[in-house]
Amino acid sequence: MLKSFTYGAAARAINASALTLFVSFAAVGAARAETLELVALGDSLTQGYGLPQGEGLVPTLQAWLDDQGADVEIVNAGVSGDTTAGGLSRVAWSLTEETDAMIVALGGNDLLRGISPDTVRANLDGILSEAEARDLPVLLVGLIAPPNYGPDYKRDFEAIYTDLSQEYDTLLYPEFFANLRDDEGNASPDRISAYMQPDGIHPNADGVDRIVEDMGPVVLELLEKAGG
Repeated sequence: MLKSFTYGAAARAINASALTLFVSFAAVGAARAETLELVALGDSLTQGYGLPQGEGLVPTLQAWLDDQGADVEIVNAGVSGDTTAGGLSRVAWSLTEETDAMIVALGGNDLLRGISPDTVRANLDGILSEAEARDLPVLLVGLIAPPNYGPDYKRDFEAIYTDLSQEYDTLLYPEFFANLRDDEGNASPDRISAYMQPDGIHPNADGVDRIVEDMGPVVLELLEKAGG
């Protein structure tokens, strides 16, 4: 009897330990499953060109979201020099079954090359169509065109982002550099000196901080739409 009782007690103890371990693993698995994956599809502005590791847009935004308590992992899908055509060519394999949402921040290199707004619109339309097919919420980040291409180009280019955002029901951050401008909306020489790298195209670390400070709350809205 004693031997039988001891064995039974031991078996119950082992079963209890196994159950506790199973519950622990299940809890860890559930916690991991709640972490959202956010793909940031973009160019050098997303990739972090010219900045030390950890000071680019993606790691700075990741740290900001962590501080807000958001359970998300951002995938840096920024490629320096990429146009909207490049983004379209790689969007399908940049997204996976684990992807929960996407930021699209493309068009700067199209501007630098003077690519037709019709072409830019078609490329971005293809990217958003891919996201729609996967039922992914999107934050579309726009840009303001410089005046040197003429008023028609400027009007047509800037309309791309508002039009497509409405068509695909995305969130919209109208202009990547919005928070680097002064109160009148101008990129004054002093602001450029303070927040941009010497090339005048890419933000420095202080500029990235300001961009994330302003864009971050919109990214939180995106995560809410993704189920976070």
